[in-house]
Amino acid sequence: MQGKRFKLGGWLRMGAALVALHAGGALAAPPAAEVFFRPSDLVEAQLSPSGRLLAVTTRLKGQQRLGLAVVDLSPGGKSKHLAQFTDADVGGVEWQDDGRLLFSTSDLAEGSGLRETAWGLYGIDVESKKLRQYVRRRGGDSPSEGLLAELLPWNHMVAKVPHPQPDGPNEDVLMAEVAVDGSGLRVPLRLNTRNGVSRAVDFKLPPNCTGWISDSRAQPRVAFTRKKDVHAAYWRAPGSTEWVQLYEDTLLKAPYEIVGIDDVGGLYVADRRGPEGYRVLARYDFKTQAPEAKPLIATPGFDFDGSLVVEPGGKLIGVRTTVDGETTVWFDPRMKAFQDAVDGRFPGRVNRISCRRCGQADMTALVRSYSDHEPGELWVHQANAAAGMPAWRAVSRVRSGLDPAQMASMDLQRIKARDGRDLPVWVTRPDAAKGALPAVVLLHGGPWVRGNEWGWHPMAQYLASRGYLVIEPEFRGSTGYGEAHFTAGWKQWGQAMQDDVADALLWARKQGLASDQACIAGASYGGYSTLMGLVKHPELYRCGIAWLAVADLDLFLQGAFFVDDDLSDIGRKYTLPDMVGDAVKDAAMIAANSPVKQAARIKAPVLLAYGESDLRVPLAHGKRLRDAMKDAGNPPEWVSYAHEAHGFTKLENELDFAKRLEAFLAKHLSKP
Repeated sequence: MQGKRFKLGGWLRMGAALVALHAGGALAAPPAAEVFFRPSDLVEAQLSPSGRLLAVTTRLKGQQRLGLAVVDLSPGGKSKHLAQFTDADVGGVEWQDDGRLLFSTSDLAEGSGLRETAWGLYGIDVESKKLRQYVRRRGGDSPSEGLLAELLPWNHMVAKVPHPQPDGPNEDVLMAEVAVDGSGLRVPLRLNTRNGVSRAVDFKLPPNCTGWISDSRAQPRVAFTRKKDVHAAYWRAPGSTEWVQLYEDTLLKAPYEIVGIDDVGGLYVADRRGPEGYRVLARYDFKTQAPEAKPLIATPGFDFDGSLVVEPGGKLIGVRTTVDGETTVWFDPRMKAFQDAVDGRFPGRVNRISCRRCGQADMTALVRSYSDHEPGELWVHQANAAAGMPAWRAVSRVRSGLDPAQMASMDLQRIKARDGRDLPVWVTRPDAAKGALPAVVLLHGGPWVRGNEWGWHPMAQYLASRGYLVIEPEFRGSTGYGEAHFTAGWKQWGQAMQDDVADALLWARKQGLASDQACIAGASYGGYSTLMGLVKHPELYRCGIAWLAVADLDLFLQGAFFVDDDLSDIGRKYTLPDMVGDAVKDAAMIAANSPVKQAARIKAPVLLAYGESDLRVPLAHGKRLRDAMKDAGNPPEWVSYAHEAHGFTKLENELDFAKRLEAFLAKHLSKP
């Protein structure tokens, strides 16, 4: 690491001094599970509008809960502890102006099934530390009950905090009521955070509006609507009160994705190009009423997946996007030169820059630097640092106590599936490994998401630290790799999607990376695919680990009046029949690919884990599969966690499951 480290305040030690990124050699024993699954020391970091202050959420002074603190970056500036609750964690931090912060809270220490949808909204004055509450938490008293008698109901959230403007104080924020049925945002209003008074907005939204995109002054410019299976997007130009329709189509057939807007009337969209349908970023041409023919950003082999970097009140200066890993394309030549300098200072990493007065002589920049070995470091750069002050100062590592030298390398490979389809496959391999390793085929959930990007990932790193090769295929149906790759997975649960999983393992064996010993594992859809891998390709896997797994396709597609879940009627009626199968027309296909109905074909040992409060994949899925496997003579190892939903978040449960997983793999796979 270059340069000398400077502490920004005693409370930022995170209980230990900052350590060098490349410590000594790996220890004989692998790191404990806690190293991978305990909460991060620092979660959020936001520069104030002027760049003079830095707000962070961190576990202050040994606290187990995330609190809020601010660091004054000016000469002689000190850190200030602003907010700490005994039963809640601070999050969702946003600067309203240099003197005021907004934030919400949640309970990260409890199981995911106990977390409330909303814990309210708070504002705090940086100088006086005066705290005020604006939104009531759902389900009971909040940590700061009584700070304000008149509170907005729990289902209100911040829709946009305006950028500070030169024409007056920044007191109002745009709020929105969240529909309790999950259908989107509605009933916008403006909240004055100085006096707590809310009032009607000065604009109208189109009928059936479910959400919108606002400019830096919190004026909606794009609105989205939905009625049954038809959705539409509308545009409102700066200075206009009229909404003009951009498109209208069925839920699965939007012509393009709206990425964002600038403050001068520019609209930016991602539309599909070429035979594989890769999304590119393009400006929208209002004259032709279509995206411009020449793309602004194209990422061959990947869909454009990113966001705009827009100066407050002005122009687009850059675009952040993800190919194998995150990258930033700067249109401002000064920021491009600065990015090159940062990448030279922290080579071999993703270096994400957030800045105030970007590219100017008095710029302040916050750099989050990370890799597959290092979860992240935060650094502050001040272009015009005062005499005696370093231009670069270290803030903190995201995770203290982790030695990057003990972590594994992650690479993306592009292979061919058995039918010739391009198949992206992530491989995480211990650096010191030699020869073929026993493998864990780790499958992502969704399935209609991108599974991974280059960086540090706790489960893959945990498995690699135990001596396993980790194989993570982006099977067809995954997003991020072209429309053709996405739609090739429709109605292919347990079929071509499952063949992709097998092909990834067979490829790794042919390359000499994986031995003839493998287990398959995953959560949610990944848990489903784990079970179907044991059904369809039993010769490939010695065991399976499925958690939060979809096990009964009939229950998934149709629901049951006696089983609570959070899948919407709209999804079950208008999208799942096309993407998974029609419960009536495709009944035979669904039965042939439902783990519950194919349980007798599962012969390998299986570890099943579920959250007892899960509404996405209710516990009934696991219980039905467990009973079916018992009846077939192959009872699974079973664990369920009280108060956990679709993901284990209570540390003791995460560690318990991780240790069960480790012991299960050790029992069924031999170490090299």
